[in-house]
Amino acid sequence: MFENLTERLSSTLRTVTGQARLTEDNIKDTMREVRKALLEADVALPVVKDFVDIVRERAVGQEVSKSLSPGQQFVKIVQEELERVMGSQAEPLNFATQPPAIILMAGLQGAGKTTSVAKLARYLKEKEKKKVMVVSADVYRPAAIKQLETLAADVGATFFESHAEQKPVDIANAAVAEAKLKFQDVLIIDTAGRLAVDEAMMAEIKDLHAAVKPIETLFVVDAMTGQDAANTAKAFSDALPLTGVVLTKSDADSRGGAALSVKHITGKPIKFLGVGEKTDALETFYPDRIASRILGMGDVLSLIEEAEQKLDKKKAEKLAKKIKKGKK
Repeated sequence: MFENLTERLSSTLRTVTGQARLTEDNIKDTMREVRKALLEADVALPVVKDFVDIVRERAVGQEVSKSLSPGQQFVKIVQEELERVMGSQAEPLNFATQPPAIILMAGLQGAGKTTSVAKLARYLKEKEKKKVMVVSADVYRPAAIKQLETLAADVGATFFESHAEQKPVDIANAAVAEAKLKFQDVLIIDTAGRLAVDEAMMAEIKDLHAAVKPIETLFVVDAMTGQDAANTAKAFSDALPLTGVVLTKSDADSRGGAALSVKHITGKPIKFLGVGEKTDALETFYPDRIASRILGMGDVLSLIEEAEQKLDKKKAEKLAKKIKKGKK
């Protein structure tokens, strides 16, 4: 993920790191290249515009740290803005409710929803030590119910049986009752996907949401659809109170446009990245780590961090001297 963007940005930003002073003139070409790199990565236009405007404003402003050269300062601003666009920090799942904590999974057909249910169940069992039950409310694809049953057995989650002739709301209500009886910590509900956002689909998932009142409503979307992923997420977000996004197939996406667009367009954080087909291929989304990965400038970023730490150390030493003088 981000290979193309990393290549473009790191070579572009290296030309700035030698500058003695940042001016509108000497960052103009770099900003043009940054803009081009983001557009080529299929980042949504409003996101690119906002990003470029803020970086330019901060870089040419008075924001210069004593410990950094102007060029390093510029790279640091770009990194911080990448983090801001993606959500500043990792957003954990919310479990502050009477068990079972209900997680509703929504998304289009083919986004990897059912697999993501199994991955999340495994993640919660292994990392959070939760007792997890899964259920499929996808009555349009009996194969989806069977697939979830097989995956649940693989990851050691409790599977609640459902049938194609049942109504999705009835399935969900029965699963909630069973999860309470069996003292499950978490119930993950898989829902039906469609090939496109349509009224019938939205009405059905709204009814499901109203019936079970999930604490987390996660939108599962294919990273390879780029900025379209953000637009589809926005359509769902307008209809449902989404709490976060799971970005699947990110290992196969070399551009990264979806990761950089989703939060800005929907206002919802990316909570997880699907990074492969196996059930353990689910990662927590850390914006700071992803920003470092996008910049692909480990050496420069390490220097910046080191310089800042030294400055903090100097400040601390000055303060200690002042305190000592005060005591005397």
